[in-house]
Amino acid sequence: REHGIDENGKKCGCDGDDGWCDETNRISVYYNQSSSNKYVPRAVLVDLEPGTMEAIRNHPMGNIFRPDNFIFGQSGAGNNWAKGHYTEGAELCEQVLECIRKEAEKTDCLQGFQLTHSLGGGTGSGMGTLLVSKIKEEFPDRMLATFSVVPSPKVSDTVVEPYNATLSFHQLVENANQTFCIDNDALYEICTKTLKLKNPSYNDLNSLVSKVMSGITTCLRFPGQLNSDLRKLAVNMIPFPRLHFFCVGYAPLCSEASTQYRNITVSDLTAQLFDSKNMMTACNPRDGRYLTAAVYFRGKMSMKEVDEQMNLM
Repeated sequence: REHGIDENGKKCGCDGDDGWCDETNRISVYYNQSSSNKYVPRAVLVDLEPGTMEAIRNHPMGNIFRPDNFIFGQSGAGNNWAKGHYTEGAELCEQVLECIRKEAEKTDCLQGFQLTHSLGGGTGSGMGTLLVSKIKEEFPDRMLATFSVVPSPKVSDTVVEPYNATLSFHQLVENANQTFCIDNDALYEICTKTLKLKNPSYNDLNSLVSKVMSGITTCLRFPGQLNSDLRKLAVNMIPFPRLHFFCVGYAPLCSEASTQYRNITVSDLTAQLFDSKNMMTACNPRDGRYLTAAVYFRGKMSMKEVDEQMNLM
């Protein structure tokens, strides 16, 4: 939606003289343009059971993805890390890597990969970390960033989630360049206490995750005064290679009823951003020490105001 692309992959809503605007200026970062002028996401969708893939295909946005990039097994991982990493996932792994190679060959200058997975189930944790290690083996000089959803007892499907997450972290420490930690517990707290939702659903949690991912990748996708990328972020944020796990904060967050009463300023955004209530991981940043911090502002912001607020933090 942010790039002005409709559900069929067609460009819409651009007012530029040549049909280009800020929304489509860097659209090739995440999209390929087909011969029929359809924009196709550079995405490979993987699961060990067919149900989720069918749900995506039948979704209004399902038509935008390339059909060949849906890869799925038949039996599922049964919330078992070992099944995803060593048996069921390993059987499907080569097919996924071949699809990734084809997508990589279509790029002009491949900078890296982004993996979105959950550490609670068998596929996201077991097969997800297997793919991380294989991608790092095949593309050792490319950046590999993961958006990893950590399980929580408050939003839990199964009793073995902590084991799956524990087994996954070793692989992420060794093979990922950046890991953005997103915690179901923190998402649940934000939905109930900040957004004032009585019974948060997975759609509500996913909406928060999508906002975070959109904010983190915004400097890759849109022009700005200070542009960053995956490698610059890693160079500036990671003091030691194994310490690449980031806590993510997002602002503004407030209930729909109070939105119209708020005046959003740079100081207000900055104060919210460093508040534990706005962190996507269930931790209080005031209890520890900041090794590094990076802030992305979107919209019309004064660089002078931003610099002043950063100096005050």
